[in-house]
Amino acid sequence: MVVHTAVPLPLGVDAPAVHGRVWYASYGSNMHRDRLTAYIAGGTPPGAARSYPGCRDRRAPERSIAVRLAGCLCFATESPVWTGGRGFYDPSAPGRLLGRAHLVTVGQVSDIAAQEMYREPGPDLDLAKVLRDGRDESGGGRYGTLVCPGAVEGIPVLTFTAPWSLRDIEPLAPSAAYLRYLAGGLLESGPWGEREIADYLSACPGAAGHWTPRQVLGLLTGPPAGGPPGARA
Repeated sequence: MVVHTAVPLPLGVDAPAVHGRVWYASYGSNMHRDRLTAYIAGGTPPGAARSYPGCRDRRAPERSIAVRLAGCLCFATESPVWTGGRGFYDPSAPGRLLGRAHLVTVGQVSDIAAQEMYREPGPDLDLAKVLRDGRDESGGGRYGTLVCPGAVEGIPVLTFTAPWSLRDIEPLAPSAAYLRYLAGGLLESGPWGEREIADYLSACPGAAGHWTPRQVLGLLTGPPAGGPPGARA
């Protein structure tokens, strides 16, 4: 499987979604297809306590691809579900972020964003600012900031993260269960092998210094680490 790298869009230039479609880039639990399906079609992911209403348009993504984005994955703030640091994307930090991008409609990415912020699906997002400036913090909340790190095949890539950067927060080590779930999502998403995934996750701020590549590899190859597999970050 090919890993696609997002090509930066020129700042200050309007870049409308192509035929109403965008790539929704997931770097956390939504890398798992069954997890994303609950956001789109509605329902409760395996092991989760919460049920999602789903999108107004319940069609599956046209395609899902492995992506590499500029920036880094970092872990911070206590997760009430996983009991360790949550995963966030800082596009301004040095490094690379690995994830999975799903080709969806503007309406679907709007409804996924609403559910990420514990809101009911509704009107489409106004993407003008994020596509023009690369960032829009008007959503509020921990995952209410929209980021456009570039485009793949001429179609804009969008994802959600927190309004702060790595410089503004104190990294917090993720739990074994959460790291194992993210590692499993990367295995499902692309061509990365277990050792490459272990090296990647153990080097992310928050995990670095607390988790070694060998320990993360053990989460992938050993018995389940526990924790609800369908839980939100």
